Amino acid sequence: MSAAVDPSRILQLGEGFMASKTLLSAVELELFTTLSNHSLTGAELATQLSLHPRAIPDFPDTLVALGLLDRAGDGPEARYSNTAETAAFLDKASPHYLGGVLDMCNTRLYQFWGDLTEGLRTGEPQNEVKRIGRSMFEALYSDPVRLEEFMQAMSDVSRAGFLALAEKFDFSPYQTLCDVGGATGQLALVVADRHAHMRCTTFDLPVVEPIAKATIEAAGATDRVTTASGDFLTDRLPEADVITMSMILHDWNLERKLHLIQAAYDALPAGGVLITVDPLIDDARRTDAFGLLMSLNMLIEFGDAFGYTGRDFTSWCEQVGFQHVDVLSLAGTATAAVARK
Repeated sequence: MSAAVDPSRILQLGEGFMASKTLLSAVELELFTTLSNHSLTGAELATQLSLHPRAIPDFPDTLVALGLLDRAGDGPEARYSNTAETAAFLDKASPHYLGGVLDMCNTRLYQFWGDLTEGLRTGEPQNEVKRIGRSMFEALYSDPVRLEEFMQAMSDVSRAGFLALAEKFDFSPYQTLCDVGGATGQLALVVADRHAHMRCTTFDLPVVEPIAKATIEAAGATDRVTTASGDFLTDRLPEADVITMSMILHDWNLERKLHLIQAAYDALPAGGVLITVDPLIDDARRTDAFGLLMSLNMLIEFGDAFGYTGRDFTSWCEQVGFQHVDVLSLAGTATAAVARK
């Protein structure tokens, strides 16, 4: 074996769950919120988070080594504080808080991914369906508290992409927008806030509509953003110049994907556009590990659902009559695919 071959990357990936769970536990314990705007010693952290003495100093020092905490000094008197990143994204007091989606990873996905091998062999979901006989959405919709938490987590993780879409896409030729599967209504709110001429509708199931209405009212945007309810798999979509679907298309198999694209085409006027926002896979399927991992997550969640490339999206859109498709990089892992009628 060549001395140049190094096993460290393989070992780091294989043992990566250790780092992941350390972060997820820190979020669960609200460690980063506890450190909001001040520093604490290890002993003070243990007291405030109800940790066993054995957790100190290994737990906070591991977070330091992972670049998730700063530490001033050494030994028992060392003081721990948030980094700029954890202060921005993992402190609940921050308007950019992303801990909700990490809580979901901790309470749901971490255990389900333990059964990935079974999913790869069977093609069957490894989530609530396997454990309690109900799908993820059935379980969520039966629990209003969990549903609102899930919707807020999805909104939090999508915020940066929505802001980038509002900045990068030219909305000036259009007047109306309908966000299909709009959850809390955040995409509609962001577009309406950035483009005063736009009138936006957020469309989702009846059980979700009260959550969106409350969010819109809290934002003081009821004059520009409205709600509509229905099932996007069975009902005709509201007509609009722009139809958006964020984190929707990747949830379904090919038949349902084509159905949703056709439904959008039918609801759009000539010159209208369909915009999907998803973590797209690169066309060569070689470099975008996040997009591919998210596609595996669709296997875990739904079995036959899968992520897609810009090339895939273009092919599907052309099948139903769209004439021109562009891919627009947004922020982080979010990508917009834009199809014009």
